Amino acid sequence: MTSTSRTIFIISGDLGLAKRCFEELEAFGGHYRTQVVGTVAQARKRIGRSAPAAVFLDESAMEFAPGGETLESAVVALAETAPVVVAAAPDKQTGLAFLINSGAVDFVSRANDFLPMVACMLDRRARMAERAAGMLQFPNDELTGDFGEILRHEVNNPLTGILGNTELLLARRDRLPPAAVERLETIAGLAVRLRETVRRLSNAWDEHHEPARPA
Repeated sequence: MTSTSRTIFIISGDLGLAKRCFEELEAFGGHYRTQVVGTVAQARKRIGRSAPAAVFLDESAMEFAPGGETLESAVVALAETAPVVVAAAPDKQTGLAFLINSGAVDFVSRANDFLPMVACMLDRRARMAERAAGMLQFPNDELTGDFGEILRHEVNNPLTGILGNTELLLARRDRLPPAAVERLETIAGLAVRLRETVRRLSNAWDEHHEPARPA
């Protein structure tokens, strides 16, 4: 049976593009199990049963999204369970900045031949998920050097969900009572503080376990 850590979701309204993405992934030799869906709603239902190692969200899938769903809200929901690689128009990157900075989301401009970069990022995310699973279940010296990156990987996904949903609510602060806005701002502040703490800890770990350079 294929392990969950080898599964990659491809969400795209363009089946031809989804097929090319699969072919690019195969070129990396990872032999991933891929699931292709046309909408974010379909992906959420399947992810609820089987959390993938990574998710590719192509902006074309948003053409079939409900009226109130934006690219930002879709990415927030998906990033709660797995790292997300987003391919969208360059001008969409600004709106996703806080998610990209969290480390749980990668952005690729949907221009020219962008699929090789998407496949490269998905492959990297999937391999990291596999190493994380190995470290959590069977700690050993070989994996110790990756602990800093694994710490970022494992904490940033749920943290992105907390921070992302809070930011989406605060974007509608004019509809919320002042007490609710204050609490949301507190949650956002604590999430940012935790993210910074994780960054410092993982960087310190990486520096401490950096291989010694030959004299």
